[in-house]
Amino acid sequence: MKRVELDTKGLKSFVQSNELKEIAPMVQTARDLLVHGTGVEAKMGDWVNLPDEYDPVEFDRIKDAARDIQENSDVLVVIGIGGSYLGAKMALDFLHGSFFNLEGTDKHPQIFFAGNTISPAYTADLLRVIGDRDFSVNVISKSGTTTEPAMAFRIFKEKLIEKYGQEEANKRIYVTTDAKKGALHDEAIDQGYTSFVIPDGIGGRYSVLTPVGLLPIAASGANIDDLMDGAHEAQVALKDAPLYENDSLLYAAYRNILYRKGYTNEILESYEPHLRFLAEWWKQLAGETEGKNYKGIYPSSAIFSTDLHSLGQYIQEGMRNLMETVVEIKQPASNLGIPANEENLDGLKYLENTTMDEVNKTAREAVVIAHTNGGVPNMLVTAEDNSEATLGYLIYFFEFAIAVSGYLNGINPFNQPGVEDYKQNMFALLGKPGYEERRKEIQEQDNEKFH
Repeated sequence: MKRVELDTKGLKSFVQSNELKEIAPMVQTARDLLVHGTGVEAKMGDWVNLPDEYDPVEFDRIKDAARDIQENSDVLVVIGIGGSYLGAKMALDFLHGSFFNLEGTDKHPQIFFAGNTISPAYTADLLRVIGDRDFSVNVISKSGTTTEPAMAFRIFKEKLIEKYGQEEANKRIYVTTDAKKGALHDEAIDQGYTSFVIPDGIGGRYSVLTPVGLLPIAASGANIDDLMDGAHEAQVALKDAPLYENDSLLYAAYRNILYRKGYTNEILESYEPHLRFLAEWWKQLAGETEGKNYKGIYPSSAIFSTDLHSLGQYIQEGMRNLMETVVEIKQPASNLGIPANEENLDGLKYLENTTMDEVNKTAREAVVIAHTNGGVPNMLVTAEDNSEATLGYLIYFFEFAIAVSGYLNGINPFNQPGVEDYKQNMFALLGKPGYEERRKEIQEQDNEKFH
C-alpha cells in the first residue's frame, strides 16, 4: 500500500467516467503552472521542491534548539496565528494523540499555543497553567506586527523577564521570522534571540515543513528527519506523475468536477478525535487558497461518530450541496477489544469478538452507504499510520492537490487579499496612527445605515 491512497467508490453515482477525461487536460495545465513555476504568484511555490531543497544547516539548528528546549523547559509556548500555528498543532495531535500534554514531561515539554486569539480569558488561563514552571517561547511571525501574536509575545516575554531576568529570558526566546526585515527580525538581532527563517517563497498555510512547524514538532520529541523523508516520498510520487497514476491530482480533479455540479461545500471528516486539527489546518489551506473572486469550495469539517449526533441529520437530508472527504488511518496507534460480559445488559454481546477499530471502520462504511444513498458524494483518503513519514506524505498530498485546485479554478492560489479587510478596519477603530481616514469612512457608513 502507498502511504496515502484515494478511494473514489463513493462517487459512482455522482461522476461519470467521461467527466474525468474531459477535465484531465485542465488538471494537467494547472499542474504544469504549479510545477514549472509559470502560474500567477509562482514565486510563492517554493514548497513544491522543499523536501529536496531545505537548508540542512538550518535543519540541524532546529534539532539543537529542540534539545535545548527539552532540557530546560517544562512548557513551550508557541506564539502565532493561522499557518504559524495550525500546522504544528495538527502535527502534534496527529503524531502524539489527544492527551499528549497530560502524559508527563520527562522527555519533552508540554506545548501550548498562544497568539491565535485576542481572548484575555484564554491567555490568562495559559499563564495559570504555566505557573512557576520553567518555560520557553517560540514566536512565529513574518513581520512581527500581526496584532494577535504581537500582543501575546509582549505578555509572555514580560513573564519570562520577570522570572529569569533579561539575559536569561533572551536565551529562552526562539524567533521564526523573515530573513532580512521586520520588527521581529530586528528585535531578534538586537536581543540575540535564537532565530530561524520563514522562507520568502512559502506562505503561511504551506509552511508546516519549514522552521515554522519543524521547531515545535521537534521539541515534542517527534522525528523531523522521518517527517521530511515522507514529504520527499510524496514529492517523488506526486509531482510529475500523470493524472491517472496520481491520487493527489485525482482528488483535485474529482472535487472540482463535483464543485461544477453544485457541490460547493466540502466536509473533511475523520473518525479519530486526534485528527481534528488536521481538518483545521486543511480548512485554512483550502479556504485561503481557493476562496477568491466570489468562487471556491467552502471547507468545513466534522469528527464522526461524535458529530453524527449533531450534524448527521443535516448531512443526510439537508441541502444537496455537500461533498464529503474522509481521512482514515489504516493502522491506528492503538486498538482495544470489546470486553465480554455475561449479563449483556447493554446489548453488545454481538461485538465481543471485535475491536473498537473494527467497529469504527464499520461505522464509516455504514455512513458512506447512508450518505451516498441520500445524495452526498464521498471520497476516502486512507493514511497508512500515525508515523512522521506518513504525516509528511499527507501534508504534501493535500498541499499539492489544493494548489492545483486553485489554478484549476483560475485564481491566484497563494494570496489572501480578503484577510486584510478586517485588519484594516480593526486598526482604524482602535485608533492606530495612519488609519484616520479609514475610521472616518467606517463612521460615515455606520451613520448611513441608521439614517
